[in-house]
Amino acid sequence: MARMSDIILTASAPVIWGSTYIVTTQLLPPGFPLMVGTLRALPAGLILLVAVRRLPPRDLLGRIFILGALNFTLFWAALFVSAYRLPGGVAATLGATQPLIVLLLSRPALGLRIEPAGLGAALAGIAGVGLLILAPNAELDPIGAAAALIGALSMGAGTVLTRKWQMPASPLTVTAWQLTAGGLLLLPIALVMEPGFPVPTATNLAGFLWLGLIGAALTYFFWFRGIARLGPAAVTSFGFLSPLTAVLLGWLLLGQALGPVQMIGAATVLVSVWLGQRSGLRAISSAPTR
Repeated sequence: MARMSDIILTASAPVIWGSTYIVTTQLLPPGFPLMVGTLRALPAGLILLVAVRRLPPRDLLGRIFILGALNFTLFWAALFVSAYRLPGGVAATLGATQPLIVLLLSRPALGLRIEPAGLGAALAGIAGVGLLILAPNAELDPIGAAAALIGALSMGAGTVLTRKWQMPASPLTVTAWQLTAGGLLLLPIALVMEPGFPVPTATNLAGFLWLGLIGAALTYFFWFRGIARLGPAAVTSFGFLSPLTAVLLGWLLLGQALGPVQMIGAATVLVSVWLGQRSGLRAISSAPTR
C-alpha cells in the first residue's frame, strides 16, 4: 500500500511545476525558450551528478539518452513551441491529455489493465483543465496544437518507459542522469536556433535557480521516485495539479480573475486526481509479475 509520504512528495512535483509560467514571464528574459530549457536542465543535472558521484554504466547510456530526450529535450521544446503559438488555455488543455496517453501506453508496455475509473478520471481531468483556463474564443493554431500533443506524448512515453526500464540506481541518481542527458541534447539546438542570449541579471539568476534546483532537480527526483513506488498510472494523474497551481498563483500574485466556471474546473481537477491516483494504484497492484 502506498505511503502518504510517497503521495505527498510525488504530488508536490506538478504543484511546483505550476509556478513555471509565472517565474518564466516575470523573472526570465523573453524570446529564448530553448536556452531557458537548457539552463534549467543541464546545470541541475551536473550538480546532481557531482552530488551522487556516479556516472551511468555504458550499457545504460542508450536508454538514459532516450529517457532524457523524451522527458526533457523533446517535451520542453514542444512545450515552448506550443506556448508561443497557442493561447495558454489551449496549450494546457491539450497538454492535459498526458494522463490519458500514459494509461493507453501502460497497457502494452507494462501489462497494466485500463481501469474504467482511471479512464474516466483522465477524461474528467482534461475537462476540468478546460473549464479552468480555456477561453471560449480561443484560436487553434495547427502547428502549436501538434506541438502540444507531441509534448504530451513525449513525456507520457517517458513516464511509462521510466517505469519499464527501472535502473539499478537510486531515484536521485536516475534524475541526475536524465537531466544531464536531456540538457546535453537540448544545448546544441538552443545554440543554433537562439543565438545572442543576454548576460543574465540578478533577477534572471533567481529565476534560473528556482527552475533549475527546485523546478527540475528536486521535483523530478520526487517524480521519478513516485513512478518507481506508485506506478505511472497513479503518478500521472497528479499532472492535473500543475495548471491548477498556475491559475491559483495568477489569481493570488497577478490579480487574474477566478470565476464560478474556474471554480467548477478546479473541483473537477481535484476529483479526477483523487480518482486517478486510486485507480492507478489498483492497476499496479493487479499487474502481472515480470
